[in-house]
Amino acid sequence: MERKLLLIPYLIFLSAFAWAQDKKPSVVFETTNHDFGNITEEAGPVSYEFLFTNTGESPLILSDVRPSCGCTTPLWSKEPIAPGDTGTIVAQYNPLNRPGTFRKSITVTSNAETSSMILYIQGIVEPKPKAPADDYPTQLGNLRVKYRSLNMGKVLTKEPTVKSFDVFNASEETLIFSATAVTPDYIAVEVDPKELLPNQKGSIKLTYDAQARKNLGFASDHIRLFTNEAEDSVKEFTVMATIEEYFPPMTEEELKQAPRLTLAKTSHDFGSIQEGKVVKADFTFTNTGRSPLNIRETKANCGCTVSQPEKSTLAPGESSNLTVTFNSSGRRGKQQKIVTIFSNDPKAPTQQISINGRVITSDSDSE
Repeated sequence: MERKLLLIPYLIFLSAFAWAQDKKPSVVFETTNHDFGNITEEAGPVSYEFLFTNTGESPLILSDVRPSCGCTTPLWSKEPIAPGDTGTIVAQYNPLNRPGTFRKSITVTSNAETSSMILYIQGIVEPKPKAPADDYPTQLGNLRVKYRSLNMGKVLTKEPTVKSFDVFNASEETLIFSATAVTPDYIAVEVDPKELLPNQKGSIKLTYDAQARKNLGFASDHIRLFTNEAEDSVKEFTVMATIEEYFPPMTEEELKQAPRLTLAKTSHDFGSIQEGKVVKADFTFTNTGRSPLNIRETKANCGCTVSQPEKSTLAPGESSNLTVTFNSSGRRGKQQKIVTIFSNDPKAPTQQISINGRVITSDSDSE
């Protein structure tokens, strides 16, 4: 009997404990999704206040409010929210450089019955109107351009390639281009119009004759234009191009009779190289076609690598070697260099080989 009487307080304690455990907070939001609609980029950040209520029977604590991206910044009630009281989570979105539609999530973690909830904000950002400085960020005196480098891209030796580049007169005076320009013989330049009115857009048209350039692969040249400005009248540009040989369409039978460049290997690893040491690697290539193979040119991607084929013309079935030399002076760490081989193989006129290694300056660098 006494034992039963002793158990009664213990059972009461357990019941009270269980009842207390059931008295968890509960969070209810007025809305879990807000649509800002259309907003403008130049107006700056927008914000929305999510209102919630603790409908439970114990204090509500928000332990974390985490956005899905850094463009959303949340602020929230850090103090415990008593039963029946309300709190807020303010979501701020910065539309700068983010034009277009957006939908972002905010994960809310708390001690409520539902420990994790997700809020959403969405809308459409209308991009800010672009100023000339946005479209033409590079300024050369009163002339604005996108880039000081004019990239022609891939040009073929079949016929001259023509490409235009936009320019803009950012001054309040007419910009007059001289008929004289300094260019290589294989690049012709024309400015249209030659008299560029204030805040007017024009173009620089380049005609690039790859056949006359007598080069293959990447090529870089400088041109100069002249204007009537008292200062900064000389406009200097870099013209870049990747030149490839043109091969006319061939039938299957003609391709079978064509030369074919086949490399025994396409890469070589020198491993560890002591700084200052000059190393060499030989690459064997064979003409596996049925016509004479001609090595037009070999070009490395840096001056530290030199390549020289033993023979530039190979009969069908003949092989030769290409020696690649790497000078490690003044270099350190991992190195990878590319040598491009240009030939009259119509199927693969441009092929590449690579050398790799790690330049060390002491025994400790090789560890």
